[in-house]
Amino acid sequence: MSGYRRIDEHLIRACLAPRVQDSHKGTYGHLLALVGSYGMAGAARFCVEGAYRCGVGLVTAAVPTEVVTPLTTAVPEALVLPLSAEVRQAEEALIAGLDNKTAAVIGCGLGKSEYAAALLERVLPLLEVPTVLDADGLNWLAAHTDIRETVTAPLCLTPHPAEMARLLGCTVAEVQADRRGAARKCADRYAAVVVLKGYQTVIASPHEPTVLLNPTGNDGMAVGGSGDVLAGMIASFAAQGMTVAQAAACGVYLHGLAGDAAAAKLSRHGMLPRDLLQEIGPLFLRYE
Repeated sequence: MSGYRRIDEHLIRACLAPRVQDSHKGTYGHLLALVGSYGMAGAARFCVEGAYRCGVGLVTAAVPTEVVTPLTTAVPEALVLPLSAEVRQAEEALIAGLDNKTAAVIGCGLGKSEYAAALLERVLPLLEVPTVLDADGLNWLAAHTDIRETVTAPLCLTPHPAEMARLLGCTVAEVQADRRGAARKCADRYAAVVVLKGYQTVIASPHEPTVLLNPTGNDGMAVGGSGDVLAGMIASFAAQGMTVAQAAACGVYLHGLAGDAAAAKLSRHGMLPRDLLQEIGPLFLRYE
């Protein structure tokens, strides 16, 4: 069995860089978020706002036109790249939107349509910046296990146990029986940092025997949308210059702390992913 280390405040402080007084929005990175679909505007919102709450300078959300209004109403800070329903036009717009980005997050609420698959197949090989794949991005990846033959971007995969089972071609029970081993196996197979979500979230890096275990968080976070917030947080830190492994550790730990703060105020039964967003900002008071 691989060794492990628990994420702690010392690790987080070592990764977080102080804000610079003489700075501007470009100083803190520009994240591209390929997220959302009809009926899934909330996933886009949680991802984009989660990223902004962690300090990224700019987020451009590449979303279908029907997601633009609900997203910008919820997160007016977001820059929007509307994607046409015609796949070729959407591909061209998305490729043009890759310029000057420092990280990407893909998959939150994206859907499993042929349209979404076409965008992923076209764009992923063009990415050179750290990229977080979540949700429907992982579902696509499970059917394209040879991805590293064409995709060279540093990757962070954020599966829950069922998604991990699909990535490894095994059962959920097998994943849960050896969570550390599953995370290590997935990290090596896909040459990616892997965040296996759940109780004591596991973070594994390729060809690294020691995994990280997260001590924060609670079962009140087991609600749809919490993972979208986490994906945005990890991508935000990567866009600001952290390594993918550092971004994963900081994102997971602070995401759990936000969940603990929300539970303390609202109860584990009554808290919602939107409440996590309100708790992220105050966490940084201890680090500034």
